[in-house]
Amino acid sequence: MSDAFDPADPAAWQSRGRSPEHAAAIAAAWRTFPDLPSDAPLSDRMTRGRERIAAMRSVNDAIAAEAASQREATNFAFTEDQIRRGLGSDRDIAIMRGHEDHALSWDLANRYADGWYAAHVGWPHHYSDAIPCSAPLAERHAAYDQGFSDGGGDRTDLFDAARRSLIADMRRDNLPKDPQIILAGRPVPSSYPKPSDHHRPARWSRRLLIVGADHIDSDPAWDFLALTLARPGADAATIVVLTRGGFVAAEALGDANVATPSVDHVAAANQLAALLQNREYDDVLVALQGADLDLIDTIGHILPLARTMERTRNSRLQQRTHLRTWLDRGFSGTDAAAQGHIRWGKAITSLYGSLGEFTARHVGPAPGRGHLVRVETRSGLACGFATADGTPLDPEIAVSSKAKLRGTIAKTLRTFGAATRLMAAADRRAA
Repeated sequence: MSDAFDPADPAAWQSRGRSPEHAAAIAAAWRTFPDLPSDAPLSDRMTRGRERIAAMRSVNDAIAAEAASQREATNFAFTEDQIRRGLGSDRDIAIMRGHEDHALSWDLANRYADGWYAAHVGWPHHYSDAIPCSAPLAERHAAYDQGFSDGGGDRTDLFDAARRSLIADMRRDNLPKDPQIILAGRPVPSSYPKPSDHHRPARWSRRLLIVGADHIDSDPAWDFLALTLARPGADAATIVVLTRGGFVAAEALGDANVATPSVDHVAAANQLAALLQNREYDDVLVALQGADLDLIDTIGHILPLARTMERTRNSRLQQRTHLRTWLDRGFSGTDAAAQGHIRWGKAITSLYGSLGEFTARHVGPAPGRGHLVRVETRSGLACGFATADGTPLDPEIAVSSKAKLRGTIAKTLRTFGAATRLMAAADRRAA
C-alpha cells in the first residue's frame, strides 16, 4: 500500500466505489487487524492476514450478494423494457411471469420459462440440467415443472405431448400466410461470395473484372490492374475501372482519372451499361470496397447474370489473395484445363490437393532450391501423361516459394486432369 492510501480510513474505501456501510466494515477490520511490522516473523504476519480475511468475510459476502441482486434487477429491467417496446419474445414474457407471479430469481425464472415454452410449443417434458444455474437442482426442477404446468402441460396425460403439438400447429401465428408471388431479385454485388477454386475455369474473353481506383498503386505487387494484365491471355478479358469520372475501360484509363469517384448513380449506370453492352460473361469479379461497393450495389441491375459472380473482401492482403484465386481460373482456350472441385488437405506440414484420380502434394525441399510438388495416382507417380499437343508432363514440379504452392498445385491438377495418357512402348508395338 502507498502512503496516500490508508486502509483503516473508511473514506479511502468510499473513494474506490464502496458504500458507506461496506467501507466502514472494511476499515474496522483493518483497524482491528493491522499489518505487523516487516521484521515480524513470517508465520505471525500470515496469521494476521488470515484473521483480517476472516473478519471481512461477512462484508465480502454482502458485497457479492448485493452485486448479484443488482445484476438480476438489471436483467429483469432489460427484459421488461424489451416487452414494453414490442421486441420481446414469448419466452421473455414467461420469464417476467415467473418473476412476478412466483417471485423467482433470474436463474429460476429462466428455468420456469423453459418449462412454459416447452409446453406452449408442444415439446415433451425434459429437464435442462446441462444449463449452468446457481440454484439447487430441486429448485430448478420445481421451477421447470411450474412453468410446464402454467404453459398447458399435463404430465399425467399419456397423449399430452400429441395434444399440445396439435394445438401449437393450429395456432394462428403458426399458420402459413396467404400465398404470394415472390419475384426473385438480382443479387447485389455486396452479397457475392469470395472467390474460390471450386468453380471451373473460364476463358479470359468471357470474364469481367471491375476494379476500383484505390486498388491501382505504383507498387506492382498491390496494383490489381497490373496483377491481372501480367497473366497470359488476360488482355482478352473485360476490365472496367471505377475512377473519378465514373466507369472507364482499362485501356482508356488515364492517370488524371485515378481518384475517388464523384459521379452520380445515373451517369455511372449509363457508363457501365455502355461498356458491357452486347457482351456475354461466364465469370464476374467485383473488386470494390466501401463507398465504391455501395455505388455498384445501387446500379447492380446493370451487371450481367453470370455462371460465377464473386467479389473481394476483408483486408487488403486478403483481397489480393482473392484476386489471385480468381485469376488462377482463367485460361485462353488454347490449353485444356480440367474442371471440378479440388479437395484440399494438410498432412502434418505438407499441403496437398486432389482432383479426380490425381493428387498433388508438397513433399519437401526441391533439389537445389525451392519446394518440390509431386503428382501421384493410385498406382504411383503420375508418369506417361501429355498435353493435347503431345508435350509430356513432368510429375515433379519445383516451386520457388511456399506462397505459390496452392496456386501451382491447382494449376498442375487441372493440367493433369485434362491430359492424355501415353501408351508405353510395349503397348505401341502390340498395337
